[in-house]
Amino acid sequence: MPPHGSIQEAEAALDRSSLTFAETVWFNYSATKSDYFLYCHTTIFVFFIFTLAPIPLVLLELSPSAGLGRYKIQPRVHLSLSEMFRCYKDVMWIFFSVVGPLQLLSYPAVKMVGIRMGLPLPSGWEIFLQLFVYFMIEDYTHYWFHRFLHCKWGYEKIHHVHHEYAAPIGFAASYAHWAEGYRHYKKLLAKTKEEQSKKTQ
Repeated sequence: MPPHGSIQEAEAALDRSSLTFAETVWFNYSATKSDYFLYCHTTIFVFFIFTLAPIPLVLLELSPSAGLGRYKIQPRVHLSLSEMFRCYKDVMWIFFSVVGPLQLLSYPAVKMVGIRMGLPLPSGWEIFLQLFVYFMIEDYTHYWFHRFLHCKWGYEKIHHVHHEYAAPIGFAASYAHWAEGYRHYKKLLAKTKEEQSKKTQ
């Protein structure tokens, strides 16, 4: 929650004659909300990214236009809408059971590194620097973690789930084991039931 009770107080605290349009909109929206509530918006944002970003690729995949097929890495492989929707459902299960809760629990770390919810809004330069540092750290750590998951143990125990969709589709980018798996768990459960039924026969 911003420490300022009114726009006038915010202007005085920032030593400005007026707030920018974006700051005014943000103040009016956030003035009565806690920082944690505002932080929760990031989870909603990520949900929409997971849902909406792959849709153009899904539409291209389902497009009957033969002209686009030649640009595919695997032009002979076509997934149906139901297969893609199944992938999306599994991704959403992972999102709501793992990614979302982890994001909500990471709030103390966000506060610790000094990310603020109030005014002033970050400048374009500050946003650029934060994104640059984030992408450098994320890309570096993701590379090594991904490389580890391609070792024998990591691949067999965890990462093979991510590669079930050999032909890439938009939703499969986030399709993974829960430690990276609900789907893996379902398969394991199905195998266990199958083995048990064989034993009883």
